[in-house]
Amino acid sequence: MTVTAEGVSDPYSRRIRPFQRLKFDSGQALLVPAVLVVVLGLLFPLLLMLRYSFNRWAAGELMIAAFTLDNYIRFFADPFYIGVLLRTLWMSLVSTAVCLLLGLPAAYYLSRLKTRWLKTALILAIVIPLLMGNAVRAAGWMVLLADKGLVNEALIYAGVLSEPVRILYTGKAVAIGLVAVLLPFMIISLQTVFDGISESYEEAAMSLGAPPWAMFYRVLLPLVMPGIFSGSLLCFVLAMNAYATPVLIGGPSFHMMAPKVAEQALKVFNWPFAASMAFVLMAVTLALTVSASLALQRRYGRM
Repeated sequence: MTVTAEGVSDPYSRRIRPFQRLKFDSGQALLVPAVLVVVLGLLFPLLLMLRYSFNRWAAGELMIAAFTLDNYIRFFADPFYIGVLLRTLWMSLVSTAVCLLLGLPAAYYLSRLKTRWLKTALILAIVIPLLMGNAVRAAGWMVLLADKGLVNEALIYAGVLSEPVRILYTGKAVAIGLVAVLLPFMIISLQTVFDGISESYEEAAMSLGAPPWAMFYRVLLPLVMPGIFSGSLLCFVLAMNAYATPVLIGGPSFHMMAPKVAEQALKVFNWPFAASMAFVLMAVTLALTVSASLALQRRYGRM
C-alpha cells in the first residue's frame, strides 16, 4: 500500500479496474431477446432469400443451386415487370400524398381539440378500423365500389349517373382502398407530434402579424416535419408491400409487386425469381427512403 497526495491507494486497484470495465451491464441483457428475434426472424431469412435469388429454376424442380444474375436480368429486361414496379411506385406515392393531405388537418384538429370525450371518441374511430384485417376492409370496399354497389346505386338514385360507372378493378379503386388502410397510420403519427408542439408558437407568430398560411409554413411545418416523415415513410412502405388491397380491389388485371412475388413463389414455385423480385422491391423502397431522409435533413436539419 502506498500513500500519495490524494490519499491511500491500493496496489491491486489497477488490476481490478480492467475487469470492472468488462463487467456486463444488466441493462444490456434486455436487448438480447429483441436482437435474437431480429437476427433469427428477419436477417437470417433475408440472407437466405438473397442466396436463393442467385439460384436457377427449372420446371419440375424447386431450384437449382447456382450463382447467376439471370433472375435480375430477366426482371429488368422485361417491360412487363418494369411496368409493375413503376405502377407500384406510383400507387404508393399517390396514396401516401393523399394520406398526408387528408391526415395533416385532421391530426392538427385532434391535437388542438379541447373537449376530452370528443377527442377520445374521434381517436377511437380512427384506431378501430386497424383492428380489422386488410382483407376484411378490402371486401367492404368491393361491396361499395362494385358496378351495382352502394356508391353507383346512390349516384344513380340521386340523378348524377344514368348507368353504373366502372370503379372496382381499376387503379382508382386500389388507390381508394390503400388510402383507407393507410390514413389511420398517418393521422396517429402526425397527431402525436402536434400534441408535443405548444400553442404558444402559433400565438407568437400570429401576434407578430403572420397570416395563418405563413404561420403554418414557417413555424408549424418545420416543427411537425419529423411526424410528416415518419408517417409518410410508414404509409409508403406499407403501400409498396400491399397485397390484399391490390388483389381483391384491383382484380387479376391490375398488377403490383407484392402479389406478383407471391404468385411466383406460391403458384409458379419459381423461388429464385420471386426472391429477386422481393429484393428489387426492397432495394427501391430503401433507396427512396434514404434519399427522402437526406433531402429533408438538408432542408430542415437533422430530425
